[in-house]
Amino acid sequence: MYAEDVVSRLWELYPGGYFHINKDPFYLLISTVLSQRTRDEVTIPTTQKLFSVFSTVQEMAEADVDEIQELIKNVGFYRVKAQRIIDISRIILQDYDGVVPDCMDELLKLPGVGRKTANCVLGYGFEQDVIAVDTHVHRISNRMGLVETSEPNETEKELEKVLSRDDWKDINGLMVLFGQNICRPVGPKCAECIMDDICPKLI
Repeated sequence: MYAEDVVSRLWELYPGGYFHINKDPFYLLISTVLSQRTRDEVTIPTTQKLFSVFSTVQEMAEADVDEIQELIKNVGFYRVKAQRIIDISRIILQDYDGVVPDCMDELLKLPGVGRKTANCVLGYGFEQDVIAVDTHVHRISNRMGLVETSEPNETEKELEKVLSRDDWKDINGLMVLFGQNICRPVGPKCAECIMDDICPKLI
């Protein structure tokens, strides 16, 4: 199948997968909130900086919003995100005994958490079979003809139909790497792409 071939080639290209992911659910949750409208090269060091000062749910819940803002000021919408981080931490502390919930419905109750963020936490943090669809996954899946969709939520549903369940939680990391390095939004490197002979290039 075409989808199996695509995934196989992605693993050939990135055999280690998305290797720098911290799999702690709370770290993942906050990191993914920070990543919204922000590049990975900014998100990763910013998350590390934040957690070097406030390393637990309780510490984050009790933090002053100005302190959080100062630590995360390099990310987009940092003022909004600073308050969300505190609100999320307080809710987890008060309603879930300080433990990040491991189900979609509960995660979606948290401020600023949508399906992509929830699926990142469920897939990487709890090893659940879910597909986290970000801009890379949505763009590449449509460009390569794996799906024909206009919204990320539609892409998630359609990818579930064509991908092996074993690949669901890994496809996000693989396509993020592929999208950052080869299948870029503008100026994709088709000539040097491992998919060149099978991709319909629906740019």
